[in-house]
Amino acid sequence: MALKYWAVIFVLGIGWGMSFMFNAILLRELGPLSVAMGRVGLGALGCWIYVLATRRPIKITLRRAVALLGFGVLSYAAPFAFYALGQQHIASGVAGIINAITPAFAVIVSHFWPGGERATVLKSFGVLCGIGGIVVLSLPVLQSGQTSALWAVLLTLCAPLCYAFSVNLARAFRDMEAVVLVALALTGATIAIVPLALWSEGVPAITRMETWAALAVIGFILTSAAFIVFYWVLPKIGPTNITMVTFIAPISALILGSWILGETLLSAHLIGMGAILLGLLLIDGRIVHALRPAPVEKQNQPNG
Repeated sequence: MALKYWAVIFVLGIGWGMSFMFNAILLRELGPLSVAMGRVGLGALGCWIYVLATRRPIKITLRRAVALLGFGVLSYAAPFAFYALGQQHIASGVAGIINAITPAFAVIVSHFWPGGERATVLKSFGVLCGIGGIVVLSLPVLQSGQTSALWAVLLTLCAPLCYAFSVNLARAFRDMEAVVLVALALTGATIAIVPLALWSEGVPAITRMETWAALAVIGFILTSAAFIVFYWVLPKIGPTNITMVTFIAPISALILGSWILGETLLSAHLIGMGAILLGLLLIDGRIVHALRPAPVEKQNQPNG
C-alpha cells in the first residue's frame, strides 16, 4: 500500500476517534437517536452542497435509489445509532476500542463474500493481535460487573459489524462518484432515522453552544468530508485495508476522552493500544516485508 494512502488512513483514524468524544458531548443534551439523526442529516447537507457547487452529474434509477437507502441505513444510520446508544453507559474511549474490532469482522466477511478478499496469514495474525489489544482494553469494563455496561458493549459491537458488511456492499456502487454515493446514502440514512428519532425522542431542543459546535464538526467534517475521502480511497486499497482506520481511532478516542472529558486512562489501555498498533503494522505488511532478507541471486559458476 502506497505511503499516501497510509497517510489518509491515519488522518481518518484520528478524526473518527474524535467522533466518540463529540458523541459524548452531544449526549449531554440530546437522545442517542437524535445524535445519529443530526449527524447523518448535516452530513448529507454537506455532501449536497459540494455536489451542487462542483456540478457533479447525478444519474440514478429508482432501483438503485432503493438500494442506496438500504446501504445508507447499514453504513450510517444504524452504526451511528448503535454507538450513541452504547455511549449512554460506556466511556467514549471504550466505544473507540469496540470500533477497532471492525477489521476482524471485515476480514471474516470479506473472506466469505463473493469475489471478496481472501484472508492472508499475515493479515490474520494482525487481526488476532488487534483483537488481543481490544480484549485487554475492554477488561476493565467487563470486570466491573455492571450489567448496563456489558449490554452497552454488546450493543456497540453491532456498529462495526454493520461496517464490515457495508464496505463489501460498496462494491456494487463502484461506478458512482464517491461524493454522489455518500450524498445519496446519507440522504437515505436521514430519511430512515428521522421518523424513528422523532417518534422515540421528540423534537430535539438544543440550548448549548457546545452542542451546536459538536454537531457541526461531527456532521460536516467527520461525516461529509471524511466519508467522501473514505470512498475515494476504498477501491484503491480494498475493503480490509480501509478498515485499518479503526485501529487508530481507539487511540485518538482514549487520549481525547482522558484529556478533554476527564475519562480514566488505565495501564490496560496503554498495553492494549500497543497491541493494536502492532496489529496495524502486521495488516499493512510493508514493514514486515521490508524486514525480510532479500533473496540471494544465484550466479552461474563456470564449469571446470
